[in-house]
Amino acid sequence: MIVYTVGELLRQWRRRRGLSQLDLAIAADVSARHVSLVETGKSKPSADMILRLADQLHVPLRDRNRLLLAGGFAPRYAERPLDHNALSAVRDAIRRVLRAHEPYPALVFDRRWNIVMTNRAVDPFLAQVAPELLRPPVNLVRLGLDPRGFARLVVNLADVRAVFRTRIARQLATAPDPELTALYEELLAPEPDDAASQATDTDVVIPMILRIDGRELRLFSTITTFGTPMDITLDEVAIESYYPADAESAAYFTE
Repeated sequence: MIVYTVGELLRQWRRRRGLSQLDLAIAADVSARHVSLVETGKSKPSADMILRLADQLHVPLRDRNRLLLAGGFAPRYAERPLDHNALSAVRDAIRRVLRAHEPYPALVFDRRWNIVMTNRAVDPFLAQVAPELLRPPVNLVRLGLDPRGFARLVVNLADVRAVFRTRIARQLATAPDPELTALYEELLAPEPDDAASQATDTDVVIPMILRIDGRELRLFSTITTFGTPMDITLDEVAIESYYPADAESAAYFTE
């Protein structure tokens, strides 16, 4: 196992973001020489300086803790499960968001796309899924692409796979994760015969088209995340809300 110094880790994040030492120095309001000294280990940064640089590099909270530990400091950010008492107000807020979105589906997933919470509108869709895919943790990507899950219901499966591929590739470029990389390689690695997107000129977004109960439902989604979270769990969860893309799909949910 390779152990990196805080300077080496900061250099990795800077390069991942495509910034020069001068770019980072200007953004953090420090000298380029100081950034260089920190990266080479010739200057030991304070905890505040580590977090200052990490903020400009948009380092996730989980990795900010790793930077602090590498610099010889205690972690700054807690990681508590969503059902922890300290997160009760946030949990209640999420439930209100999910309920308010009914009769349309909405769900919450973590950084590895494991489903954490859903609203009642998701239940009829989960009823179409093989029981083995519903054993915790239920993974949204696997659920969407496995033939025992939603794949057999999705008319434009190539489009949905391409959307998953783009989103997770972008996520991995932002913050590498071995488990998410394994999921990507298993289910999303590009293949030579992958079809091009079938979106038409009238589509402002690529919809997911489901064939269920003899009807075709066209849905698009939005993603909601927490602003300025101070807990790793909140930093890594997102709410995905699905909306009908046409009147016929809206009627299905409101009937």
